[in-house]
Amino acid sequence: MENLLSLWHSTGLYNFTGGQAFMMLVGFVLLFLAISKGFEPLLLLPIGFGAILSNIPVAEIAHEGGLLYYLYYGIKMGIFPLLIFMGVGAMTDFGPMIANPKTLLLGAAAQFGIFASLLGALALNIIPGLEFSLKDAAAIGIIGGADGPTAIYVASKLAPDLLGAIAVAAYSYMALVPLIQPPIMRALTTEDERKIEMQQLRDVSKAEKIVFPLMLLLLSVLLLPSATPLIGMFALGNLMRESGVVERLSNTAQNELINIVTIFLGLSVGSKLSAEAFLQLKTLGILALGACAFAIGTAAGVVMAKIMNRFSSTLINPLIGAAGVSAVPMAARVANKLGLESNPHNFLLMHAMGPNVAGVIGSAVAAGVLLSLVK
Repeated sequence: MENLLSLWHSTGLYNFTGGQAFMMLVGFVLLFLAISKGFEPLLLLPIGFGAILSNIPVAEIAHEGGLLYYLYYGIKMGIFPLLIFMGVGAMTDFGPMIANPKTLLLGAAAQFGIFASLLGALALNIIPGLEFSLKDAAAIGIIGGADGPTAIYVASKLAPDLLGAIAVAAYSYMALVPLIQPPIMRALTTEDERKIEMQQLRDVSKAEKIVFPLMLLLLSVLLLPSATPLIGMFALGNLMRESGVVERLSNTAQNELINIVTIFLGLSVGSKLSAEAFLQLKTLGILALGACAFAIGTAAGVVMAKIMNRFSSTLINPLIGAAGVSAVPMAARVANKLGLESNPHNFLLMHAMGPNVAGVIGSAVAAGVLLSLVK
C-alpha cells in the first residue's frame, strides 16, 4: 500500500497546480493558433510546446539540469536573436527601400510606438503590483517594433525576468497583424487615399545592394555602437546574399541555420512560461502595453505617409506606412491586401516592403538607443 501511495504522489495528477494547468492551456492555445490559424507558426508552435513542457509537474525540464534550461543560454547570452537576424538579413531584399529612400521615414515613424509604450510602462507605476523600472519599461517598449528577435535581445539584456511575457506578447501581436492592423489603417485613411496607385520602382543595381549593408554597418559603428551586434549580423546576412560569391553560406543562413535556431529559440522562450513566472499582474500589464505599442506604431506609420503627401508631388499610398512596424513580410502583405480591396489594380507589395525592411533597421536602432541610455 505504501508503494502505491508513493507512486501516486509521483504522478502528474497529484502534483498538478491550477497555475500549471492554466499555463499548459495557454500552450495549447498557442499551438491552436499556429496549426489551425497559421499565425506565425514557425515560432508559436515551439513556444507553445515549450510552455507545455515547462509546466509539467515533477519533471522540471526547464530547471537546472533540464534540456530547456541549457537551451535558454542561447537567449541569455544573446546568441539566438543575433543568428536569427543574420538569417533574416540573408532573406531580405533591400531593393525596394533603396529604390524609394523616403520609405525610411515610414519605418522610423512606426517606431514611435516603442517610446510611447516605454512612457506608458512608467506611468503604470502608480498602480500597486505594476511597478516597472526604467529597464523593464525599455524592454517592454520594444514590443511596439513588432520584431521578435529584437524584443528578446533587449529583454535578455535589460529585463530577463520579464522575457517570457515580452516574447509571447511580441510574437502574438506579430501573428495577429492581419487582425490588428486593418481596422486602424481603414480608420486613418479615406477611400481615395487607399486607391492611390504608386509608380513602378526603378531597378536597383547589384553594386548598390552590395554597398548598402556595408554603409549600414559603418553608420552603426560610428553613431550607435550598441546597436552594432543586431545591425552587424543583419548586414552580414544581407551581404552574403547580395555578393553572390558565398551562395552556400547564404542558403545555409536562410534555411538550415535559421530553422534550427528558430526551434531552439521558440522552446527557450516557452521555457519561461512557467506558472510561477508568468501568472502575475505584471504580465497583464505587459500584454496591454504591447497591444497599445503595436497600435500606436501602426498608426504613426500611416500618419507619417499622409504628412509626407502634403509636401511631395509624388503621392504615397498611406497604407504602406503601416508596414513600418517590421513584421516581415506579413505587414507588407496586409497593406497590399487592403490596397487591392479599394483598387484591383493597386499592387502595393513591393512598395510596402520598403518601410517593412526599414522597420527592421528602425527597431534595431531603437534597441541600440535604449541599451545605450538605460543599461
